[in-house]
Amino acid sequence: MGEAKFYETETTASDATPVRFVYDQEADILEIFFGVNESATGIELTDYIILRLNKQTRRAISLTLLHFSILTERTEYGPRSYPLHKLDEVSEELRELALNLVTSMPVSQFVKLSYFQASPTEQIPFTYVESHPAMAAV
Repeated sequence: MGEAKFYETETTASDATPVRFVYDQEADILEIFFGVNESATGIELTDYIILRLNKQTRRAISLTLLHFSILTERTEYGPRSYPLHKLDEVSEELRELALNLVTSMPVSQFVKLSYFQASPTEQIPFTYVESHPAMAAV
């Protein structure tokens, strides 16, 4: 088994939040920390994207991107998108908080939200990872 290789870099989000990237090359996992790391509740957004949040302060603590190189790989049709089907497994309160955080800074600088119109009355939310210059440094 090879030696673990971790790469770290820091930047500032558009809203002035300090952001720290930690990339585990062997596992292909990128963790993006927003401000100070603290105890948090992990919410699976997809099979590959986990949002850690503080329920009391309603603040995003970090995003974990599993299989990072695949998540950021472009296709001939654009970025790879993933349904937010894991949000169906959490309470309505946590679901609303997670969606609010994903669509707000600083999280929205790194993941984007869209939806598929399955029928005139059904919308299925999707997300994709937005490429960011600091991600290329990890």
